[in-house]
Amino acid sequence: MSSPTPGKRRMDIDVIRLIESKHEVTILSGLHEFTVKFWGPKGSPYEGGVWKVRVDLPEKYPFKSPSIGFLNKIYHPNIDEASGTVCLDVINQAWTALYDLTNIFDSFLPQLLSYPNPIDPLNGDAAALYLHKPEDYNVKIKDYIRRYATEDILKEQEDISSSSESSMSDFSEDEAQDMEL
Repeated sequence: MSSPTPGKRRMDIDVIRLIESKHEVTILSGLHEFTVKFWGPKGSPYEGGVWKVRVDLPEKYPFKSPSIGFLNKIYHPNIDEASGTVCLDVINQAWTALYDLTNIFDSFLPQLLSYPNPIDPLNGDAAALYLHKPEDYNVKIKDYIRRYATEDILKEQEDISSSSESSMSDFSEDEAQDMEL
């Protein structure tokens, strides 16, 4: 039996630390693919919102940055509304092996939501509203939270996905494969 590579060991340690922290983690496909329940930072317009953030760890983690994206809609200049992709230099370009997963959820994402960068937007409409009509920007954020980012909405989405998964188990393996084709 071979021992895990240093990168794999570090990946395992970082994921376990994240699970042991205050964050709610759901493993999707091994320790390299999971979601984290992320609450909007206190004192920001996003306070009161809760998002599900998908994390994919590359094979070369921690030397290559994780891929992260919001699964439920969020209105922000540096987050693509359709895909949930995050534009954050510290994750995309300035990542080093000194960072870990808790840095993302305890520092990087809260700072991004509290201090958007409208100069480098993924969502041009949000950037323009943030710059020219900040009150309207805050109202739109609260509307998005109400419509897409509450505990009740996440619970409904989880119930729907778990019921569709369990309904597939009611069929034989051959029947389930036929339905997927």
